[in-house]
Amino acid sequence: MPRVNLLDWRAERRRALLIEFGILLAIVALASIAVVSSIQYVLNKKTEAQIARNQYLQQEIAALDEKIKEIERLRTLKDALIARMTVIQELQSKRPEVVHLFDELVRSMPDGVHLTQLSQSGDTITLNGRAESNARVSSIMRNLDNSDWLGGTWLNVVQAEGDPIYRKQFTVRVKQMTKKADTASKDPEGVEAQ
Repeated sequence: MPRVNLLDWRAERRRALLIEFGILLAIVALASIAVVSSIQYVLNKKTEAQIARNQYLQQEIAALDEKIKEIERLRTLKDALIARMTVIQELQSKRPEVVHLFDELVRSMPDGVHLTQLSQSGDTITLNGRAESNARVSSIMRNLDNSDWLGGTWLNVVQAEGDPIYRKQFTVRVKQMTKKADTASKDPEGVEAQ
């Protein structure tokens, strides 16, 4: 007997298209999930790589910060040493100045002058004393101005006293200077200093 299909061919076709659409939808969904998963995997790998780079950079920065601290510590130590060396060199260069100061004071004192006090503040020396006359005070000032190690004298005070011999009390200030360059390196006998 012949087979007669009593179903509507359009409904059959619709069902076949619906099944085909469902299959295509499932394939597209699986493909989308695969693509999104691939992209997510690639982005996660790039993020992990960037995090690893950042950690490496942070470790290197920390190491460089330690080196910078060490360099700063060494610079501070170097500056302190240079300051000490400078002070030592200044003291070394000024060591003979005390001897020259007293030597020049002795050479500059004329007869009839008696020093009672000597004080120094920086390079200014204050001399207090007694003299027989104003001429003796003028003489000591001239002698100090003519000195290689002293100069720039000025008179602060000259007062008359009741002392029969040393009648004038005076205060003189004088600047201590370094000797001229041409004779600074030689000692009093003219021998080159070493």
